[in-house]
Amino acid sequence: MNYLAHSYLTFTDGQIVGQFLEDFIRNKDRFSFPKDIQDGITLHRAIDTFTDSHPAIHEAKKAFAPLVRLYAGAFVDVAMDYFVANDLSLYSLAEWKAHSLRVYSVLNANGKWLPENFKKMLVKMEQDDWLYNYREDWGIKFSIQNVLNKAKYLDKDIPVFEAFLNNKDLLQQCYNDFFPDLTVHVQDINALLQLEN
Repeated sequence: MNYLAHSYLTFTDGQIVGQFLEDFIRNKDRFSFPKDIQDGITLHRAIDTFTDSHPAIHEAKKAFAPLVRLYAGAFVDVAMDYFVANDLSLYSLAEWKAHSLRVYSVLNANGKWLPENFKKMLVKMEQDDWLYNYREDWGIKFSIQNVLNKAKYLDKDIPVFEAFLNNKDLLQQCYNDFFPDLTVHVQDINALLQLEN
């Protein structure tokens, strides 16, 4: 799952911060944060582990694996945010917009916990409203290109976005089969975290 899904699958402001921080901190540093941020880091890891093992995600990787092999999972994560953003059973368009604005506000209000490289990315994320614009083909194209640009061993011109467009029906079905299971799993993990408080 990518940024939008991680931000949606939270229960507190601190968890939002932790969900975003997880990819930017060293494992040993996670205990230096307040408990609710640590809970967000834990949720992020639980989401990633569950996602990587789900049969629908293994199926979704087939859309990208011929082009990018072991990187297929990264592009599935991006693709899933498109379907989350367009899932009006979760939120209306207005609610998705409000969600994205709330996430940026929470992250900016917790700047003291954010590493500098994340702060720089957050400026771009907010300016271009990445979270809300994942619903658009061009928003996903931009995100896919970002992954390609960061990948050390992939050519920057691989037609991954075209693979996304050509496999939308497959990816939509994989999302439909996967996301409800993930939502239940995250609720269960959060319930356990609350028992620890």
